[in-house]
Amino acid sequence: MPKSSPSGNVDEWVDILLTKGKNAFSLEQIRNAFPNHSEAALKRALSRLSSKGKIVSVHKGYYVIVSYEYAAKGIVPPLLYIDGLMTFLNKPYYVSLLSAAALYGAAHQAPQVFMVNTTFPALRPSAKKTIKIKFIPVKKIPHQLLEQKKTERGYVKVSSPELTAIDLINHAKHVGGLSRAATVINELAEDIRLDKINEELAQYAETATLQRLGYIADKILNLHELADAVENLCSKMNLKFFRVSLMTKGKRYGFACNERWKIIENSSIEID
Repeated sequence: MPKSSPSGNVDEWVDILLTKGKNAFSLEQIRNAFPNHSEAALKRALSRLSSKGKIVSVHKGYYVIVSYEYAAKGIVPPLLYIDGLMTFLNKPYYVSLLSAAALYGAAHQAPQVFMVNTTFPALRPSAKKTIKIKFIPVKKIPHQLLEQKKTERGYVKVSSPELTAIDLINHAKHVGGLSRAATVINELAEDIRLDKINEELAQYAETATLQRLGYIADKILNLHELADAVENLCSKMNLKFFRVSLMTKGKRYGFACNERWKIIENSSIEID
């Protein structure tokens, strides 16, 4: 992190950060760089830079520098700073759901919300201008099911295609429902590796989720090889199927139950 310039110019310090490949900084870092500046002076400098569109506060105490290529809109894609932000927050994470699917070319509509899975306690959504980061809290991060994706500013952790499919079903309410989840899984299918439908995935996913994934692949998407891989995995892991609803919060009674997957068909799914 560069030290204060001889003139004590905060603007120059921010420009130096960019030349060194840094696109963000914390309040603590700028305090250390300018130890002779009062808190009020630093806040005025940050406010001035913000009003000029040179920085954006994306979280309390964390600022993203708006480089020239993003100056016109004043918006930096979260993909470019999410790793640094989560390091600052000391929270494990991975880019998930529609945002992960988009990185595999599988979201036919660009998601308006950048989705990130992280551990409890839950983080509040971050909304700046037209960019909103939605943090989905989970009990644990399945590190073995993540991939590293290169960006202009380094690397980010992203759910693998297989984990993305599981998450789309688990968190369907965050993506617009099961029909939207199934549509994205259908687009994601060519990236899903059948050899990755394995023990590591089964150790993370609940049996009911694997049942729903198998059912959707089999009966809705006609992805029979994927369905067979899910069934073979469940058999190998001795996972017992019990009757579960396709839509978790829907009514259970008065509906047919698929014999292979033990799925109560209490919802219809239509893909785009």
